[in-house]
This record gives sequence, C-alpha cells and structure tokens, in this order.
Amino acid sequence: MTSTSPLAVVQAQLDAFNAKDLDALMRAYAPDAEQFTLHGERIAKGHEDLRARYTIRFAEPDLHARLLSRTVMGGFVTDLELITRNFPEGVGTLEMLCVYEVKDGRIARASFAAGATTIISSA
Repeated sequence: MTSTSPLAVVQAQLDAFNAKDLDALMRAYAPDAEQFTLHGERIAKGHEDLRARYTIRFAEPDLHARLLSRTVMGGFVTDLELITRNFPEGVGTLEMLCVYEVKDGRIARASFAAGATTIISSA
C-alpha cells in the first residue's frame, strides 16, 4: 500500500478481496484485527482467523464484490457492496454493509450486515 489513508486502506482491501490475494488482504488488516456481525458476535480475531475465513471464501469461483457506495468519515469507511457468491442453491448476490475502522494505516475492526440474497442461476 502506498497510502495509509482510511480510503486507500479499504480500497486496497477490496482490490485484494476481488483478486483473491490473501497476502495483500492480510496487509490491509492489523495483526489483531477483529470482524463482527453488525451489533453482534465476533466472527474473527487476528490474522489466523481472517486467513481461515478468507481461504474458504476465496475457493468460490464466482466471488466478487462490487462497490455500490462509500462514505469516509475520519478513520471510518462504510461501504455498501453487492457480493456475488456461490451458494448451495446456485450463483447469487448478497447485499452487504461493511463498516471499517482504520487505525495506524490498517483495518483494526470491521463489522458486516448482510442484506437481501438473490439467486441468479440455479445449481
């Protein structure tokens, strides 16, 4: 990453996600970063947990995140994304609200709220 602004960090994370580049993705997250469901349970803590989550996710051949909107306020970046995923029922899309807190040039906390899922082609 050439810039550590919150916007640049979150964009680097999104680019790494879409490239399925696990090492680049880990560079965007602090070693002790935490992920949560929005207002809920912790789903990952630290690089080991994050690597395990994304290794499984990156195995999906159709995985892709399309940024619909982004808001930056200080160290917080909120993205609304449309995620293409491989569900048991087939390929579909999932609305996702992502709230990132960036500290010292890395994502320290991320919270996710899943919205509507739409199956676009049956398995």
